[in-house]
Amino acid sequence: MNTARKLKEAAPFLPMSRAEMDKLGWDECDIIVVTGDAYIDHPSFGMAVIGRVLEAQGYRVGIIAQPDWNSADPFRVLGKPRLFFGVTAGNMDSMVNRYTADRRIRSNDAYTPGGEAGRRPDRAVLVYAQRCREAFKDVPVIIGGIEASLRRIAHYDYWSDVVRRSVLPDAKADLLVFGNAEHQIVEIARRLDAGESIGDMTDIRGTAFMRKEIPAGWSEIDSTHVDTPGEVIAHADPYAMAAPGCDTAKPAADGATVVTLHSRRLDRAHTVIRLPDFESVRDDAVLYAHASRVLHLETNPGNARALVQRHGDRDVWLNPPPIPLSTAELDRVFDLPYARVPHPAYAGQNIPAHEMIRFSVNIMRGCFGGCTFCSITEHEGRIIQSRSENSILREVEAIRDKTPGFTGVISDLGGPTANMYRLACKSSEIEAACRKPSCVYPDICGNLNTDHAPLIHLYRKARKLPGIKKVLIASGLRYDLAVRSPEYVKELVTHHVGGYLKIAPEHTETGPLSKMMKPGIGSYERFKQMFERYSQEAGKKQYLIPYFIAAHPGTTDEDMLNLALWLKKNGFRPDQVQAFLPSPMATATAMYHSGLNPLKKISRLKGERVEVIRGIRQRRLHKAFLRYHDPHNWPELRQALKRMGRAELIGHGEQCLVPPAGRDDRPGAARPAVGRLAAGRVAHRAPARRASGASRGDGPGGGPGARADKPVGRGGGAGTRGRGGKKSGRR
Repeated sequence: MNTARKLKEAAPFLPMSRAEMDKLGWDECDIIVVTGDAYIDHPSFGMAVIGRVLEAQGYRVGIIAQPDWNSADPFRVLGKPRLFFGVTAGNMDSMVNRYTADRRIRSNDAYTPGGEAGRRPDRAVLVYAQRCREAFKDVPVIIGGIEASLRRIAHYDYWSDVVRRSVLPDAKADLLVFGNAEHQIVEIARRLDAGESIGDMTDIRGTAFMRKEIPAGWSEIDSTHVDTPGEVIAHADPYAMAAPGCDTAKPAADGATVVTLHSRRLDRAHTVIRLPDFESVRDDAVLYAHASRVLHLETNPGNARALVQRHGDRDVWLNPPPIPLSTAELDRVFDLPYARVPHPAYAGQNIPAHEMIRFSVNIMRGCFGGCTFCSITEHEGRIIQSRSENSILREVEAIRDKTPGFTGVISDLGGPTANMYRLACKSSEIEAACRKPSCVYPDICGNLNTDHAPLIHLYRKARKLPGIKKVLIASGLRYDLAVRSPEYVKELVTHHVGGYLKIAPEHTETGPLSKMMKPGIGSYERFKQMFERYSQEAGKKQYLIPYFIAAHPGTTDEDMLNLALWLKKNGFRPDQVQAFLPSPMATATAMYHSGLNPLKKISRLKGERVEVIRGIRQRRLHKAFLRYHDPHNWPELRQALKRMGRAELIGHGEQCLVPPAGRDDRPGAARPAVGRLAAGRVAHRAPARRASGASRGDGPGGGPGARADKPVGRGGGAGTRGRGGKKSGRR
């Protein structure tokens, strides 16, 4: 039976109770979405997007939000779903949501009413999926969202300090959906509705599943033939009579020797790359780095091949990533009838994540920056998916007309990055063939269209709408792109900065920047000059808020000292700082775990080694360098400076970093930083004014190392430059 004809109109909210189902005239749900977030019916929240997309296809979708996981009973509250359970931890990875970069428990949860912590379990996808299976054993369970996406293969888990299996076999789910999930989830629903078995759905892009063996018609390539990590077996016998570079020779019936040669021309669509198995990457950090490198080489939807990794007696099979949504498709997703507010069951309670995004608009998805600490590429890809201008303006008008408390200020027109709207490769053929992890590192690719004219035009149209007093840009800005368009920088600075603009140099030194795949500090300096010139021309006092990461792989104590001296020289006094948080599947996490650089070929003998900061004492020191002005840090910094042979930086001189020991070593001795800024941000010592408090650039509860709070199946938001927990902030 196909239910696509049965729903005549959209529900005001997707039901969370039997009473709501009765009111809608439903006897059952076709699909139930289980989420670790409070249900907010808004396009910035994954459960709402997936629910409304399925509803638009005619399916009856219920929501179970933040259920008590201590028994299966709360997972039965809406009855048995006719087609499947969809399970997501929410807009953020549950571990990033609960723990800081120092593995301390956070005191709040921005996706919960009242900001209450502890309303979701650790590794929520695992727990929820198992409870769904316990509630109704014969109902398919499909897992997705940021937590599942980043754990789709064997991955290093920072919180337990071990390499864990793919989440798929541990969750005992039928399918794992990764990336933006609209295409996949609709196809799964339709095929289940047509009577197809979930076990037969092995051809859907952007999905992972378990299978026993490689099927007929497929060619298998060992990943070490794609990228060679070096010898992993015993040295060959020099007296053996085997043909070098070929398969082991086999005797033929007539006694002759036959050597099997591989064909170099394989059908790419039916080729699968075998990664080292779970046990191998668990026990061998070199093979882990190698697997990470191969995975990231196979992320372009235009040329990616399927990947397979053995887990015990079965394989985890990853199909190629999903095809990005077209502009028309993305428009339809955002034009769905969202209520744009939390479900009435919360009785008006404040949900911090909603407060941060209710007056903001997501204009695009994806990011081609390729920052190694960021999870955007792994989750939603590097191909930019942009909405049409009309769709964006309609949403601005909807905020104006329907959102309670709107005062005329749009808090953000942005996305994972503020200024990648409609930027793309000049050639679709080159884009489909490209295997580079970044379009802007080590320099901006000559094939990249960097024309900011469509974005400028959008800004001008948005601020001219009746009832719109101001349009701010709060998403993180890619300044190395912005300097290519002085007209854009002038437009931004003149009309769309609320006194402070966030940008992300992340560091000043070449070593860590090269491991982050971030531009040199010279790009920041060029943008700063333009920013200050155009601010002066506009008659405005405006300030840049750069933010930095401590303890990132590739960072030495000397690097952090140089960054601290740069901060002091430029008058920046960080209020709070953030240490690198190794999120699952990120390239920087592979560096952290293996001590090798997967941006280059992995080799046991010649691979590039990476400085890794592991111990809490050294991590604390690196954060102390960022807060060089805090008296609590001075004793530790003095010891470090003496150990580094830089004792001349202890004193009262202008060139000194910290004062000598004495009566200044007390709380409050240092001049307080201007502004109350969040993790990794710094405040400029602005003359004649004090910052009113900039917003988090990493989404609620995130951090520069996490970049992992994106919603299931939707764009933006991941931790940084994000939209899943996208911020509006006080400007």
